[in-house]
Amino acid sequence: MDMFDKASSETLFGTPLARFDVADHETLDAELLAECARLRAESEGVQKSNRGGWHSDLNFLDLETPCIQRLRAVAIESVKEITRRVTDKVDPDDLEMKISGWMNANPRGGFNAPHTHPGAHWSGVYYVNQPDVAEGNSGMIEFLDPRSDLPNWRLFRAKAFRPKRKIRPRAGEIVLFPSYLTHWVYPNETDAERVTVAFNVTFSKRRKKAG
Repeated sequence: MDMFDKASSETLFGTPLARFDVADHETLDAELLAECARLRAESEGVQKSNRGGWHSDLNFLDLETPCIQRLRAVAIESVKEITRRVTDKVDPDDLEMKISGWMNANPRGGFNAPHTHPGAHWSGVYYVNQPDVAEGNSGMIEFLDPRSDLPNWRLFRAKAFRPKRKIRPRAGEIVLFPSYLTHWVYPNETDAERVTVAFNVTFSKRRKKAG
């Protein structure tokens, strides 16, 4: 005899994480690395979450260099795609979009401290150069569960309740996540630099034209 007439379950308060492999990224990556070298020769960069690395100004994606504009277009399209995947109530093409981005270069020992990106909707990272490693945490980005009071649930060993998630993306990959999600980057343990372009996207309602 069945004990239930009906049963259902759902996942509440999920945090989406998306990954996109950019097509034919090798040429783009080489051009971005050249642009990185040029910018570093001109500026010492700024200090944000980076520790021991170089961080460009926040207007990187506004530069008119063709490779940067290609990356900007790819970043925008990836954000539209993940937005469509999480909601069918709003078309991102009907919203105003503001995007800002910056380049990071982490030499050996360089890392990014835990942080969020307040005020934005989506944050993303494009991986320009990701040094190969055989083992360890070098080059990994880690996301921390934004919820509190979960320790008791770890007994279940369920993915839905794990306190953190770390991944090692590949060169040519975009990782997207909600901007409220705390994240950090493990120290680079190689002699090759880990180079990325991070970006924030904020949506707002499109203003109606007068008249």
